[in-house]
Amino acid sequence: MDSQEILTPNADQEAGKFSPTPRDDKRNMDRSLAHSLAWRAAADWASQILSWASLFVVIRLLTPADFGIAGMAVVLLPYLRWISDFGIQRSVVNLRDLSHEQLAQLNTFTSFMGFAGFGLSVLLAKPLALFFRTPALTPVVIVTCFTLIPWGLRSVPEGLLIRDLRFRTIAGIEASYAIVTAAVTLVLALLHFGYWALVLGNVIGVVARTILIAWAYPFGYAVPHLPSLRKPLLFGWHVLVSMIALNSYQRLDNVTAGRVLGQAALGVYAVAWNLANVPLEKITSLVTTVIPSYLAAVQDDAAALRRYLRTLTELIALAAFPATIGLGLVAHELVPVAFGKKWIGVVGPLEVLSVYAAFRSIVALLPKILTAVGNPRYVMWNELAGLVILPMAFYVGSRWGVSGIAWGWVAAYPLVVIPLYRKVFQTIAMQPREYFRAVRPALDGSLAMTAVLLGLRWVWPASSALWLRLIVEIVAGAVTYIAIVLLLHRQRAMNFLALAKSLRRKQG
Repeated sequence: MDSQEILTPNADQEAGKFSPTPRDDKRNMDRSLAHSLAWRAAADWASQILSWASLFVVIRLLTPADFGIAGMAVVLLPYLRWISDFGIQRSVVNLRDLSHEQLAQLNTFTSFMGFAGFGLSVLLAKPLALFFRTPALTPVVIVTCFTLIPWGLRSVPEGLLIRDLRFRTIAGIEASYAIVTAAVTLVLALLHFGYWALVLGNVIGVVARTILIAWAYPFGYAVPHLPSLRKPLLFGWHVLVSMIALNSYQRLDNVTAGRVLGQAALGVYAVAWNLANVPLEKITSLVTTVIPSYLAAVQDDAAALRRYLRTLTELIALAAFPATIGLGLVAHELVPVAFGKKWIGVVGPLEVLSVYAAFRSIVALLPKILTAVGNPRYVMWNELAGLVILPMAFYVGSRWGVSGIAWGWVAAYPLVVIPLYRKVFQTIAMQPREYFRAVRPALDGSLAMTAVLLGLRWVWPASSALWLRLIVEIVAGAVTYIAIVLLLHRQRAMNFLALAKSLRRKQG
């Protein structure tokens, strides 16, 4: 999908003379997708400003050990969370022929699984504390995993909101969740709650989010009859295994840091990971909520899937590459200026993880395409392969400290995603050069930005104030990136700018 094709207004349709044609349907879908992305992005970035401000203050108030114990407490959470959901939310979005009765049965099923997951977390809390040699961890795990109950209760209603493309409502809910979480965490940190500020802030935010979802889309319950749920449960099983594998290797770097290097090292690594992925949080939320429902709507149209992959990849890369790579380039100045010298150990892993984060930003679309076309099984086996490859890289890398664990991502992640690229390209009949053209503008701008900032660091006096160097580097990097994109890819950049302006006018 070229950027020129997205959301071009149809004069006949706006005048009330619309008669459906395949081209009109495509325009309607493209227009709806772009508006959904705009609403979600606007709400996300508005709330993110508060979240960032809160994070900067909280990091100064808490210690690496506080972040370390909070990081240990969430090791179990992703696994149990996806067990509680059982992949049902994805089934609701992708299996569009489910009856009202089947949905009600699935709602009961996920609600039960939420309570079951919490019960399992209570049983596993003490063994996890023994594993990390941290007795105080037991109650922290139990409180953290209480969020499994509201997660199970909201799976089907949230899936229906996504399936019905009600992203304006979802955007408001997400913004409210982020604001409540940031505010509660900050207040508790100021009251010297330590790591409990991180834990309780998230729990209260999740409960508030679930209440808002239930209010926006109330849905009933029915006694589950498993034979009638075979198709959604099988689909959900493939998604469940994929997500368990994905969350396993995404958490085992933290497990390796905590187990091999200790609690303080884990705190340093956790902060580096969070900072590197901050620019991706809102992009990832778009990929996991907005985009899958649209991909599912065109699941039988390979040409439409290619258009979406091209344009969305270009958009994501243009936004994510400068933010992630730029963050790594200014880490030497940013970390001591923003967080204090006690966090200087964050610099090394942050520089490395920023490279991984840039790559991950565009890879996130690939499994969503395969799931949308009804092939979650391939995604499942690919993630299981990652579960074998990546932990070995983390363990080997730990010999060189937290930076070595971060290098494990950069070295091993391509081995996981290359088969994924091959399968997606085969499925939608896409040529690799077609995909590379979509990434080229962001790649050219990022390479030029890197060269300029490295050169600036070479000639800038070492005795100058860190805050001044940080400001100069941010301005120089931004100017270089924008200039190169406009110079080498002006027409494509102008197309996206025109799209943003048209969306702003329509929303106004």
